[in-house]
This record gives sequence, structure tokens and C-alpha cells, in this order.
Amino acid sequence: MLADELDYVIGVDPHRDAHALAVVEVRSGGVIFETDVVANESGYRAALSLAVDCAPGRRAFAVEGSGSFGAGLTRFLTASGEQVFEVGRLRRERRSRGKTDALDAVRTARSVLGQSQPALPRAGAERDGLRALMVARESALIAKKACLCQLHALIVTCPESLRAELTTLTRARLLARCASLRPNQQKKRELRGTLVALKSLANRTQALTREERELEREISVPRLFRPDHPPPSRPRRRSSTQPSATNDRAHATPPTTGDDHLHRATPQRRENQPRGHPLPQTLPRSPPLPAPRAPTSDDLTNIEASP
Repeated sequence: MLADELDYVIGVDPHRDAHALAVVEVRSGGVIFETDVVANESGYRAALSLAVDCAPGRRAFAVEGSGSFGAGLTRFLTASGEQVFEVGRLRRERRSRGKTDALDAVRTARSVLGQSQPALPRAGAERDGLRALMVARESALIAKKACLCQLHALIVTCPESLRAELTTLTRARLLARCASLRPNQQKKRELRGTLVALKSLANRTQALTREERELEREISVPRLFRPDHPPPSRPRRRSSTQPSATNDRAHATPPTTGDDHLHRATPQRRENQPRGHPLPQTLPRSPPLPAPRAPTSDDLTNIEASP
């Protein structure tokens, strides 16, 4: 465990303007020192000086949110040769006396003591640059999709002649046609406003497309993969006429696993075996009644002669 390899853990609860620090001794779990430092380079030096004075020997920093408010402190400590661990956002318990940053720093330090391999911060020059480029490209894509949706919505309400012309165009030709509109030559106010909106959305979409492509070229510049491990290629889109291989049961291959006992076929339900003495399904029928005898002449004579 990590508690067997360290003598002190400095927990950090970072914020935008200041960071709360707490030095915790590993053996006793007690808090040795608590303080706040400013979130700038001078505050980072003060935090390192505090660690050298109050936590000599084997020590490590546990920073909560090393990719956000604690990114600057994490980069400074890593460049200074300090051991830094990343701590996820801890679950805040309800306190009747409000929130205490010093207590959060102590909890951050104690959270890594029971771990054998705590997470390392993902801070780095190339990684940070790539993350910034990805964020900018994602926002450009979102804005581009919004402009296209608004453009198609306006085309629906266009006059019939213009709508019939624009609905048959592809995306590239549609943007080029809308960008070349001349609303100043239109005298009708209603149609002129529609043309101005279509031209504005088309120009904005084209600008966002150029911006997104430039950012994509910049993203390809950072080399985060080794030469013997090239980046994975983008999956190609399947045509609408080509059937999906995952839904084709005839060509589906069963999964291969190391233990066949975990994926045995479900046994079929056992059918009911016939009983040795089956119960009668229906009650036995009674024998039919004899047919009535037809009366004869002798019987009529006897009846008439009876008293």
C-alpha cells in the first residue's frame, strides 16, 4: 500500500484564487499543518517551501482536480521533481457548520493512503495543447451544426420559387448559393430579410468550416503516439445499401473465451415424463339404456280387460 512507502501526504483543495493545503502524517494520520496559498507562481513556491519544512523525507502531494484549478500547481510541482497524485472529486458530506476548505484538503490527503496505485496527473505540454485544440474544434462543430439547422429551417419558409431551387442542392452548393445572394436588390422587405438571414448563416457556416479544418490540422501536429504505434484510422461510413455485418446472423461468429464453463448453452427444459399409472382423463360412460319396446295388440287387450 501507499502508506508503507510515504511518511507525509500534502493534500490540496484547489480553487480559482487560493489553494488550501494540509500536511498529514502517514503513521498517525494526524494533521501537522494547515494553510492557504495564493494560486500563482509565488504561492506555488510557498507551498513547496512548506512541504520541505514540515514534511521532510518521503512525501507526496495529493491534488484534487489537477486538470482544472490545480493544473498550475501540478505542473510546478512536477517540474520541481515532487511526487504528485491526482484525486477525483470527493463526495461532500453534509456539515451543519458549512464547508471548510482545510477539512477538504485533509480528506484529499487521507484518500490516497489506502490505495496501492493512485492515479497520476495527466498534465503535460503536448497533452494540454491537444486538449485545448480539441475543445476549440468541438465548439466550432457545435456552432456549425446549429447554423446548418437554422439555415434549413429558414429554407422551409422561403417563397416557393426560391425554396424549390434551394432544396435540391447539396450542402456545398447550398452554402455557395446562399452566400452569393444579393438582398439589396430586393425591394420587398419580407423577402429581403429572409435573403439577409440566409446569406449571414451561409457565410457563418463557411467560416466555421474553415476554422474547424484549421484546428484539425493543428491537432495532427502534436505527436502523442510512438512511431511504432500510429494513430488509429477513422472508421469509414457504411453505405445505406450495404447490410450491417452485426445484424447478419448467418455470418455471426460465436465469442471465444478462455473458460467455456462461463458460456454454456442453456439446457433445454425437461419434458414431463409419463406416469406409471396415468389418471383417467374422462369418467367412464354408462351403458346406453335399452330401446323402448313397441306395443303389441295383446298388450292393448290386457289393458282394456284389467279391472
